[in-house]
Parts: sequence; C-alpha cells; structure tokens
Amino acid sequence: MKQKLLSLSALAGLMMLAPMSQASVTGNIGATSNYLWRGVTQTANGAAVQGGIDYSHDSGFYLGTWGSNVDFGDNTSYEIDFYGGFSNAINDDFSYDVGYLYYGYPDADGSIDFSELYASLTWKWLEFGVAKFVTAGDDVAGPGLDDKDYTYYHVAASYPLADSISLGAYYAYSTGDVVSSWYGVDNYSEYNVSVTKDTSLGAVSFKVADTNLPNDDVKFLLGYTYEFEF
Repeated sequence: MKQKLLSLSALAGLMMLAPMSQASVTGNIGATSNYLWRGVTQTANGAAVQGGIDYSHDSGFYLGTWGSNVDFGDNTSYEIDFYGGFSNAINDDFSYDVGYLYYGYPDADGSIDFSELYASLTWKWLEFGVAKFVTAGDDVAGPGLDDKDYTYYHVAASYPLADSISLGAYYAYSTGDVVSSWYGVDNYSEYNVSVTKDTSLGAVSFKVADTNLPNDDVKFLLGYTYEFEF
C-alpha cells in the first residue's frame, strides 16, 4: 500500500532523521502457511513470505510499507502496500488509530490497485474499526459496478493468557459492489481465533479462520514474525 503514497527513498530519508527526533524505524519479516486478506486466501491456500518497514514518531504519526507474494491465478505475483496515519492514547483505557492504506499490485495484468481510509477505537483489549475504499482501479469490480463501493467493519479482541502468550478473536463484515464482484454475494462475514507466543527469536502464531462465503472451508494457519530496529 502503495507506490504513490511513499517511496523507499523517502523511507530511507526518514531513517536518517529518526535519531534527531523522537522517532523510531523498525522492520519485520515473516512467513505464513496461508496469506488471508479479510478471511480470503491471497495465495491459493499456499505459503507466503512477507516483510515491511515502519517509521513512527512520538506524536503518534507513522508511515510504513509492507509486501507479500500473492497468487490470483494470473500473472500477479506480489503485493506491496503503503500506509500512513496517526495513532495515540486518549487515556489509560482508550486509544485510536486513523489512516490511509494503499494496496498495489505492480505486475498485475489489469488496473486492480485500490486504497482505503480506516479508523479504529481500542478499549483495553477490545478494538472496533471501519475501513472504506476511496480509490480503485477500473478493473477492481466488474462492469456496471462501483469499483469504490466497499466497506469493512471489524471487532477484535486480544487477551493475555500469560506473560508471552495471548489469545485473539476476530469478527468482520464486508459489504458493497466490490464484494458482489469478487465473491458473488452482497456481503459476507469472517471470523477467526488465534494463539500467539512471543519469544526472543520472534512471534509464532496459530490461527483457525473461516467465512460464511459459499463453498469456503475452515483454514488453519501457522505464522512467524520477527521484528527488529534499525
């Protein structure tokens, strides 16, 4: 998310400025047995290697980029995302996050890039959020449909079971012409539960995920992520 929002050269400049301001630059690399986006596989149920770079300032401002391999059954082989926003605490219990996210597919045959505005509110270990497309390529939805008509709502919970183990639960609802074009239904729901173990060598997670889309099966995912500072 996305080439037009932020270039790698801009990120490099931010990295040089970080020591001069109240800021940090971190990176992450990882792998997953199946890359799901909003409950639906992006890799034909295959594995994915992923990674990104994030810049964050003490004011709450952040920028980042992230990428993964994908498999849509055509020539599209990878996704690269660019995003930016503002996140901060309201008090000890509440925090918020608002931002812009661009999804890019540079080697796609058609114009399938899109972007969205998102916002979330977190209370302790419970999060509520919404996202809505604001730009979309001409090939995102089918003929006669609005390429930008997509809205996504989610509720997420993350509860610590021990010092290094957490339990997660997630429910989301997607609706709009884009959903109709992609899946043949007006809307759908997704849900998952996960367990994550933090170690000195990274975080390992196990997730069980499903949707109510026709002919969709329960998916079991194993993932690994390692974060580091520059």
